[in-house]
Amino acid sequence: MDPPPVADPGQTKDKGVGSKGEMDLPVADPGPVRDEGELLRCPFCNSEAVYKLAQFLLPGLAAVCVDGTTGDLFRSPSDVAVDLRKEMVDSITQRSETFIADVEAEQNADNEMSDDPYEIVSIFMDDFSRTKRNIIGHVSGWLLSDSRDDKIDDFVQEMEMTRFWPLERREAIAEVLLRNVDIKTKFHCPEKYENEERLADHKAQCSFRPVTCPNEGCRTKVSVRCMQDHDATCLFKILQCEQNCEKRLLRRDMDRHCVTVCPMRPMKCPFGCDDSFSEHDLEEHCSESLQQHLLKVLQVIHKNNFTADELKETALRLEKSEDRGKLAKARDARSLTNIVKDLEAKKTPPS
Repeated sequence: MDPPPVADPGQTKDKGVGSKGEMDLPVADPGPVRDEGELLRCPFCNSEAVYKLAQFLLPGLAAVCVDGTTGDLFRSPSDVAVDLRKEMVDSITQRSETFIADVEAEQNADNEMSDDPYEIVSIFMDDFSRTKRNIIGHVSGWLLSDSRDDKIDDFVQEMEMTRFWPLERREAIAEVLLRNVDIKTKFHCPEKYENEERLADHKAQCSFRPVTCPNEGCRTKVSVRCMQDHDATCLFKILQCEQNCEKRLLRRDMDRHCVTVCPMRPMKCPFGCDDSFSEHDLEEHCSESLQQHLLKVLQVIHKNNFTADELKETALRLEKSEDRGKLAKARDARSLTNIVKDLEAKKTPPS
């Protein structure tokens, strides 16, 4: 059996939220936990799973406080936050403690229950929230309104700014919830040992032990078993450019680099060709397709004054002229048009 749930830090008073007690204190390391039968339990859990569950708690509390005081002229969400936090933590913790027994009963009744910790805790919180809604809070129009969502978001921000319920306190509660509902032990270590020496040996190699991401700038802590998955998405991982230019850059900068400055980013021909190529190859394309580009600008310059054959002949003559290099350096239709006009003006005898 798992140990008693972590107690809520109690009533607090943080500037702007609540009305009793002191600000939450940092969570201390509780050390090895003895389970029933005097066995020492491995304390490690999936760090990311604990963090994700902890993130559920603050908006969940905000929703309860907002729904419970909507239309109340005498109380605001911050007035009830302290008491409702304690009630919510007690409620969802108690539900989590009986969860395994409830699952076994449901299985005997041929009913399927989720084994996803996030979904399970969300159900606990929704059930608690329904019991705290006032008359207006039960109206479906209010529950689906943008105004409600905005008020919840605003109250979440207020609690974050005042550190009314710090992340480390929420993580302590989330860890208890995770252990209680993680039936298949996907997110916590189930190992137990008779003495601290054996436990220490296990902890040194436990796949759930937390480690800090080695990528410079990233301070995320994840379980060893999840490090490969984290590394595959870590924004601080240095990678070779996805478009194979020589640049190496952070994953978080990759999209912007590839779209804005990468010399290998794909582009369409600025002269209107159907060809697509990397910006790095623009010079080569302009040189190889010069006659085609000349034909396009000549059609604009001379419009209906030249026949198709005359346009082709002029384009071919310009391509083979001593000015070919100058023409090939043009990188867009306007530049090439200006060069062609200048060349034709120089070759036209004065009247």
